[in-house]
Amino acid sequence: MRMSNFKSALLTIFFCSLGLTVLAQDSLSKREFQTYCNPIDIDYTYVAHNSYTGVSYRAGADPAVINFKGKYYMFVTRSYGYWVSEDMSNWEFITPQNWYFNGSNAPAAAVQGDKVIVAGDPSGRMAIIETKTPEVGDWQTNYSVLPIAIQDPALFVDDDGKVYLYEESSNVHPLHGVELDPAKNYLPIGEEKPLIQLHPEKHGWERFGQDHSSDMAPFLEGPWMTKHNSTYYLQYGAPGTEFNVYADGVYTSKNPLGPFEYAPYSPISYKPGGFVTGAGHGSTVQDNKGNYWHFATMPIAVNYKFERRIGLFPAGFEDGGQMYVNTAYGDYPHFLPNVEVKDHKNRFTGWMLLSYGKKATANSVVPDSIQQTVIGPKMEAVTRESGIQYDASKLVDENISTFWVANGNNDSLRVSIDLGSKMRINALQVNFQEFNADIFGRKPGLKHQFIIEHSLNGKNWDVLVDYSENLRDQPHAYIELEEPMDTRYLRYRNIDTPNEYLAISEFRVFGKGYGKLPKQPAAFQVQRQEDRRNADVSWKTGKDVVGSVIYWGIEKEKLNNAVMVYGQNNYELRALNTDQAYFFQVENFNENGISEKSNIISIE
Repeated sequence: MRMSNFKSALLTIFFCSLGLTVLAQDSLSKREFQTYCNPIDIDYTYVAHNSYTGVSYRAGADPAVINFKGKYYMFVTRSYGYWVSEDMSNWEFITPQNWYFNGSNAPAAAVQGDKVIVAGDPSGRMAIIETKTPEVGDWQTNYSVLPIAIQDPALFVDDDGKVYLYEESSNVHPLHGVELDPAKNYLPIGEEKPLIQLHPEKHGWERFGQDHSSDMAPFLEGPWMTKHNSTYYLQYGAPGTEFNVYADGVYTSKNPLGPFEYAPYSPISYKPGGFVTGAGHGSTVQDNKGNYWHFATMPIAVNYKFERRIGLFPAGFEDGGQMYVNTAYGDYPHFLPNVEVKDHKNRFTGWMLLSYGKKATANSVVPDSIQQTVIGPKMEAVTRESGIQYDASKLVDENISTFWVANGNNDSLRVSIDLGSKMRINALQVNFQEFNADIFGRKPGLKHQFIIEHSLNGKNWDVLVDYSENLRDQPHAYIELEEPMDTRYLRYRNIDTPNEYLAISEFRVFGKGYGKLPKQPAAFQVQRQEDRRNADVSWKTGKDVVGSVIYWGIEKEKLNNAVMVYGQNNYELRALNTDQAYFFQVENFNENGISEKSNIISIE
């Protein structure tokens, strides 16, 4: 775990004499996009409950997302309100009439008939609150505090109207469940029942630490229940929210309170590689077309170990009942729910990353004498270790936890990227970051205003994106171009953004190059280690390869787990279940697209 009304004002200006399309946004414009890109582009809240440290940072974690009367409501830890959307693209923040004064913590939400019920008091002692109008937020309480110390709750309403509570965030205790009585203020019916617990000695992905590298006892947390074809899927997060391997697994049962059986294909939501990693403590919701989506927590963990963002992934159930969450290319652009696709499981647009490792320059860099202040292990402000660089190369290294920092924040600041050759661009993502910020809570009027220019020769520049009058707060500004554009050079010009220092963790460019696809991986091998939780994966790549994606699963036709790596031809996978056989496959990618997949290898 651990209102404004958006008005459509998308202005597109055509300079016919130049053959140029400029995407401009003014006011609080509704985006008419067909795609999205993780982390999702919302106005993440500046956390206030740690303000005594003096360290300011944004966070969004533990998303509980429900579909209520055709709208999606997203409840997020310590956000002092919640978000609503009709399309999973445009999210409007709601400041409710009544809410938790200190913000909700790892909130639970469910639809019960014509109302929404929520549990999220950060004290761990709470009553169930409810409303029929979440768009207003007139939440009502019955004052009946549940006689349970609750952490990371989940609420589930079954087809028969019965209500259940699941909860736990601990590296000691099992996850518990209990039925609640709606007729008696949602008080428990009987005692809580222990349901599941972690077994890191058997389940490699449940091990603690970055890349499952620690022997510390892992955390079991973040439950969520989904019922599909009379089977109950109890999802849970592990091993720790601050790590790249934060994931969700699943147990199944024919009864909402068990007994539960471990799903051998777990983890189901796992993203240890790429620009933004992690995919744990999530929620699974159906869209208005009946397709499933999984929202999840993704760490940054720089200003504080609980500095996090939210990711969105296609999800569903295979024939036979296997649950999946597709995180392959999970931080590249994907099609939104309202776009018809041949296969919901595969919503990747095919737009490749064009900016990785390219030449990036900036006209300002913060001097070494200015260091970042963050929250240390003792919950007090400390200075990050010396030697950390904030130069322009951090704009293109595909790491959300590193960033370029300018010496100030004004309209003279510029950064540029040379793609190396002419390429076709479909979308951009500018990821801002907090460096010695001083904002706490929901501050009105925050906005990200900038202009992005492009050039074919590096001399003659035209405006590609004009957000100079944008009034949105967009710390992960994703911009889908109305029409693809051929170009080579891109330049970000700052206008007005929050905080004293302009910091950008990544200036990402998506589209396609005009070169050849990479070759199929050769000499693909998988060797299981003596510790059966681990396997060594290796393959051969050429100079034409930017990165690779490894797939694995317990059935040959259901390789539903994936990890993306850049510039590697080997990987130690530490997420296997000891008593399970697996199948593996790998593919290469570059700016021009994706290679043919390798042959499939099996291991006992």
